[in-house]
Amino acid sequence: MNTTIQEQVNAIGAKTRKAFRVSPGRSIGAGHPVYIIAEIGINHNGSLEVAKKLIDEAVQAGCDAVKFQKRTPELCTPRDQWHLERDTPWGRMTYINYRKMIEMGYEEYAAIDAYCREQGIDWFVSCWDEESVDFMEQFNPGVYKFASASLTDHALIKKVRNTDKPYILSTGMSTMDEILAAVDKFGTDQLMIAHSTSAYPCPPQELNLRMIETLGDLFPETPVGYSGHETGLATTVAAVAMGASFVERHFTLDRAMWGSDHAASVEPQGMQKLVRDIRDVEQSLGDGIKRVYDSELGAMKRLRRARAAEATV
Repeated sequence: MNTTIQEQVNAIGAKTRKAFRVSPGRSIGAGHPVYIIAEIGINHNGSLEVAKKLIDEAVQAGCDAVKFQKRTPELCTPRDQWHLERDTPWGRMTYINYRKMIEMGYEEYAAIDAYCREQGIDWFVSCWDEESVDFMEQFNPGVYKFASASLTDHALIKKVRNTDKPYILSTGMSTMDEILAAVDKFGTDQLMIAHSTSAYPCPPQELNLRMIETLGDLFPETPVGYSGHETGLATTVAAVAMGASFVERHFTLDRAMWGSDHAASVEPQGMQKLVRDIRDVEQSLGDGIKRVYDSELGAMKRLRRARAAEATV
């Protein structure tokens, strides 16, 4: 039985996922453009100046948000690692002192907050401990993000859940049982979920982008996105074609900079290309309803031997 166009529209509408407003001008989810996140993370290397340069480049590229990572070093650094020495941009020092050097405090984040508002770009963080959530609440972020390593940290998820803010849960290094346990415990009313593979950089054969569809089937009302750690751009664009409503990529000024995440990050020119290609792909996806466009009418007149009314089966 043939369906009308309106019935097709209604059927598609019935599958619509939720959307979450994360700032006055931006939402993530159904009916909204793909939300593109440039993860600065700790690629600022503790420098507010570098952080501002990265924000400038993210704005220039057309990203919707920049994201940082916030830790309380004494809580997030294993005790047996505290006094191990390592080479850093500031010379050789203990690991705990290095972790402190790359953390920014209230004055730096207040400056970032003001600068992002001035530049018209969202900003938020991945909190790695409960104290960091309390710290971030001073800035009233519109959304929180959980690193994949935090998916099993139910105390931390509960802390963020109690803020009543929407949150993104990354699923790298996690089993399906662990994902389902977290969602079952905390529900889906504020949840957005991101497919991810926690290898830096991640080889293409381990990206498993079809998990975007799997998560979409498992959580049909939840916005599903992608947090990528690969070196190229095409696979992140492919994630959008597979239904990702938001994407996140690590972002750096130079992949050769000192630090653990730079090698798996996108540089400014690459981010510009990524944003451009994502916008092209999301426009090209359309709404799934077959129609004849005005641009096809000339070809129809020139090439068809019989009009529909004259066609026989």
